[in-house]
Amino acid sequence: MNGILNIYKEAGFTSHDVVAKLRGILKQKKIGHTGTLDPDAEGVLPVCVGNATKLCGLLTEKEKTYEAVLLLGRETDTQDISGKILRTAEVNADSEAVRKAVESFRGSYDQVPPMYSALKVNGRKLYELAREGKEVERKARTVFLREISISRIQLPQVYFTVTCSSGTYIRTLCRDIGEKLGCGGCMESLRRTRVDRFDIEDSLRIAQVEKKMAEGQIGDCLIPVDRMFERYSKVQMKAEGDRFVYNGNSFAGNFTCSDGKKEISEGEQVRVYDSKGIFLGLYRYERGVFRPVKMFLGT
Repeated sequence: MNGILNIYKEAGFTSHDVVAKLRGILKQKKIGHTGTLDPDAEGVLPVCVGNATKLCGLLTEKEKTYEAVLLLGRETDTQDISGKILRTAEVNADSEAVRKAVESFRGSYDQVPPMYSALKVNGRKLYELAREGKEVERKARTVFLREISISRIQLPQVYFTVTCSSGTYIRTLCRDIGEKLGCGGCMESLRRTRVDRFDIEDSLRIAQVEKKMAEGQIGDCLIPVDRMFERYSKVQMKAEGDRFVYNGNSFAGNFTCSDGKKEISEGEQVRVYDSKGIFLGLYRYERGVFRPVKMFLGT
């Protein structure tokens, strides 16, 4: 079983909980998720199965979209409402000031990761240190918010949608907006609606996956690995060339371009299939030779 499942992670589960449950349902060990969602958060969590686990790192780095609720006037140690309250303050800003503050974060900005996160410092996860009452210095990282827009302001709550780069902490964004307004803030709720091409409308809850598995229809839900590379040209081997690609070797002939292209440009990456149409991996064309970039044959 190989492919990607577009899972809807429900609140109360960790991302690792989802993977553990799917291992039991699918009766398969080789499963990995593509980017942690906080236990209280919900939404899109692409999960890679079988040889698709080679895509985990790639999908983790993709752009994401979130719907969030910012609660102004409260700061917590976890930067969301589940944490210990550190400070409360009156919200004196009006709706226009709030809108300007939120929209000022559009583009690049330097964000300091929260202590309650899975990032490691000297081999220790930050949240482990935080639970021990320790706080360590964290270097700011540049994140990019391509779009941020407010859907509703009902002070002290602010409802907004943000499309951002990988590595952006929405909890920290909420804190930073509150700090800019002078009243503090924390995240009240979070829902991830998109990870790259994976949209919330097409996502499946764990119970739905279990039902599909019982009905023998799980294959219909698995997104094939090669769908992630549809922007690349397709190269299909002739039968006599299969032996080269089965071993992950470079090749120069014995192929056809199946999408009508007559020639491949220098440095171009392509999808390579065997003579039977089975996807094998990505290759790069260099000086008349196709060289392997990432192979997906087998598990």
